[in-house]
Amino acid sequence: MSEVVLLMAYGTPERLEDVPAYYTHIRGGSAPPPVLVADLIDRYRAVGGPTALNRITRAQARSLERALAERGLRVPVHVGFKHVAPFIGEAVGRIAAGGVGRAVGLVLAPHYSLRSIAEYITYAEAGRSPDLDLDIIRSWHDDPGLIAFLADRLGEALRTAGSDPHVVFTAHSVPASVLAGGDPYPDELARTSERVAERVGIRRWTFAYQSAGRTREAWLGPDIREVIDALAREGEKGIVVQPIGFVADHLEVLYDLDIEARAAAERCDLSFARTRMPNADPAFIAVLAEIVASRLAADRPPADRT
Repeated sequence: MSEVVLLMAYGTPERLEDVPAYYTHIRGGSAPPPVLVADLIDRYRAVGGPTALNRITRAQARSLERALAERGLRVPVHVGFKHVAPFIGEAVGRIAAGGVGRAVGLVLAPHYSLRSIAEYITYAEAGRSPDLDLDIIRSWHDDPGLIAFLADRLGEALRTAGSDPHVVFTAHSVPASVLAGGDPYPDELARTSERVAERVGIRRWTFAYQSAGRTREAWLGPDIREVIDALAREGEKGIVVQPIGFVADHLEVLYDLDIEARAAAERCDLSFARTRMPNADPAFIAVLAEIVASRLAADRPPADRT
């Protein structure tokens, strides 16, 4: 059976002119008020324009394909984005049209949520033909390789931060309504945080959400800016932030953390540092390759050793 890998990511507009259509797609086809579009454009301008997320994702895909080949798995790696072309459903449709029998899907977000990974799965299933076996990895939040990689990055940041900073792990907030459906998202985030902290050997750490949507519904908290205020009141002198819910430099990291959260820390007279993002670092690609390779190998017949 022929196989491919589908790497899925959020996607970002390539040009500022694309922001309205991008924002409309995020809102399920409902055009956002002009004030929200202007605010998002201002945020992109503050970080130097549309981020490199799409290019980073493609670089991750190319590197993953090479890493799999080095493991004896010559499998093409395709890219599908949630909110920009090539859309996930379209990517799956092209895979199916090519006569592929099985696609292993991996979302570039380690933690499962009804408002994240579940939606990626829905988009992918919409493009699937009956003849395509679509096998999507639902969560990799406690993968040993991921924990080791995150711990290495955190240790690096702590060594260069100076003094004795408090660690704050972060991830994208989701609407609080997901809790009613038994969403495992908060528990998975806690598990990742605990395992990384244990591996690094730190006891002073906190988890915070970030990047909550600008809607009327309640979103999970506490927000990182609230946590920063609380840590300052408790006498902390500095923080190191590790965004465990993200795997690439994009707006939620470059603006929400590097600009907004940093400014909040400076107002509280706290030093601020952030861990480097995985992007296409070979060590991170090796983590992805092991995760994908184990799933690819799961249904393969044993090698003929005669």
